[in-house]
Amino acid sequence: MPVAAIIALGTLVAVLAVMAGEAVLSAHNAAVLRARGAVEPAGDVHHIMQFAYPLGFVALAIEGALLGPAPPPALAAGILIFGLAKALKAWAISTLGVRWSFRVLVPPGAPPIVRGPYRWLHHPNYVAVAGEIAGAALIAGAFVTGALFFVGFGWLMRRRIAVEDRALGRRLDGQ
Repeated sequence: MPVAAIIALGTLVAVLAVMAGEAVLSAHNAAVLRARGAVEPAGDVHHIMQFAYPLGFVALAIEGALLGPAPPPALAAGILIFGLAKALKAWAISTLGVRWSFRVLVPPGAPPIVRGPYRWLHHPNYVAVAGEIAGAALIAGAFVTGALFFVGFGWLMRRRIAVEDRALGRRLDGQ
């Protein structure tokens, strides 16, 4: 098997394995949140995101297997970016605790979290997701698909952030 295919497949397997663990945690947390009275707001794009996110990584792996491997500097940068993104995401998840979910579920009367990475960013999880996409694209050497995935999923995240901000009672100007 060519080196490019090994790198692309290894990256895909690692990403999907972590994603599966996150899905289990998300489902558990969503059940707890619903039991506490949380409901999903209208207008969420979760139904698109749940397919677009894993399929984007599959597309990255295909391009990487066919056109990779990434040059060593891009590979190193991708590993660094991906690692930092996963660390930020883990920090965001641990800070939110049971309030973290793939779905927008805010228990009635629950204030926004303002500790951990949320002290500096309203949406550190989405910063981490953008880093995961960029890092994986660099690792796989999937520069075209990576750019398309980054922009396309970024558009979905912007829509999702508006839904979350509305559910949390934040004004759209960030206040």
